[in-house]
Amino acid sequence: MRTLRVVVIWTMCLLAPAAWAAGDRVALILGLGAYQTVPALDNTRNDASDMARTLEDIGFDVTLSLDTTGEQMRQLLDDFAFRSETADLALIYFAGHGVEVQGENFMIPVDAQVSSNLDVQRQSVSLKQMLAAVERARKMRIVILDSCRDNPLGDAIDLAQSRQSAATETADQAADQAANQTTRGGGGLAAADPDRGTLVAFAARDGQVALDGRGDNSPFARALMEKMVQPGLEISLMFRQVRDMVLRETGNLQEPHTYGSLTGVPFYLAGPGAGQDPAAAPSALDAWAAIKPDQEEQLLALAELGDTRSMLGLAYIRLNPNEGRFDPAAAVDFLTRAAEAGSPEAQFELAKLYERGTGVVRDDARALALYREAADQDFADAINDLGFLHYQGGLGLPADPNKALRFFERAADLRHPQAQFNFAALIDDGLIPQKGPEDAARYLYEALRSGSSDVLQLLTERPTMFKPATRRALQARLKEHEFYAGAIDGDFGPGTQRGIRRAYGIED
Repeated sequence: MRTLRVVVIWTMCLLAPAAWAAGDRVALILGLGAYQTVPALDNTRNDASDMARTLEDIGFDVTLSLDTTGEQMRQLLDDFAFRSETADLALIYFAGHGVEVQGENFMIPVDAQVSSNLDVQRQSVSLKQMLAAVERARKMRIVILDSCRDNPLGDAIDLAQSRQSAATETADQAADQAANQTTRGGGGLAAADPDRGTLVAFAARDGQVALDGRGDNSPFARALMEKMVQPGLEISLMFRQVRDMVLRETGNLQEPHTYGSLTGVPFYLAGPGAGQDPAAAPSALDAWAAIKPDQEEQLLALAELGDTRSMLGLAYIRLNPNEGRFDPAAAVDFLTRAAEAGSPEAQFELAKLYERGTGVVRDDARALALYREAADQDFADAINDLGFLHYQGGLGLPADPNKALRFFERAADLRHPQAQFNFAALIDDGLIPQKGPEDAARYLYEALRSGSSDVLQLLTERPTMFKPATRRALQARLKEHEFYAGAIDGDFGPGTQRGIRRAYGIED
């Protein structure tokens, strides 16, 4: 049965995630200042234009739009979402008016006619829409909002208070009144809660108002542009330094803040520093080992403050057998702290150590519990591994192929490339009830778009491992997305192979 053969292929050729900021990086920069019905902003267009040049200088493919209307902004986000699918990193920077309405953040376009919450919700672009535009980038997603400079709608009644004062009204009347109230007069944005692997940066933390600055740029934009061009400065530490710089410049009146949990792989916007070769760092272990001593000190300080990503980085350094700092027991301590704080990646990495008995006494039950904890947080690697454990039997689990298939499907639906490919193969073999060639083709297509070089290689070099019906369905999907224009015949000739490469992100 091909299922086991596919598993063996993946075990041998699955590549470790790239640990550097090399590869395709795209940015959408929006600078809005010439508002038609709310107060204009002075520095936002300068900030956006300078930010675009800065990002281009460090290798980003940048789309810049100034004084953007609502219709233009939505179209730009749609286009950027498709472009982001084949990018390693997708970044959106917005400078303009942003407001909170009923706990949700909205960015106001220049042509918005806003005088109430309902106007804002209907005419503006939400942070959720921006996050959706970057969510399929392969390695990292960043949304930066330099947009809480003031409340353009002025002082107004707090919605919670207005509801309490309307106790004699019906529920429908109260809801209608709330929808037509203006936003809260305090200014600032609501806290963000992005998905794992996504970072949202505010110029000022939730509830604060950012400053426009005295020069051509806001304090936040100026600090960001100064720090992001420094090679070898890891991204989480970069934003920490931006925060400290803005606090100093504004006399502690403005504190930038980041939300979200990045993966445990270090990332550099301006690339690795001198003497750090991206080709020499194929794994998180080697990448973290290349961190400069001063940055390791910063990681230690952040770990003491409870930062789980710093704990992960310190653990990876101590798990590298080629490092003088190799200390598996210390790595277990860092991972345990991060796992207990709720980090699914730490739970997954700690599970592997318990399974192998590295730095700790082997404990299959503890390993299985940690895999399950990570899986409960939708950590796709853990879900995929649980699929293998159930399929083959392991860590005290009996072999249960049916249960394994459910884990593989769940991991595939979370865009885990290995699981997507394997699940497509299982469908192709007729092992998944009520799923056929179109479903297999969908998973193969999504694995390509996710950036799996292994899937690219297998589909171009060994396409006949899939049945003709699945190959035809994949051709149809490539044609639907305008990557292929040939016949739907299941023959993966030069035209189909070119379409596969284009879907992956390689233009011939």
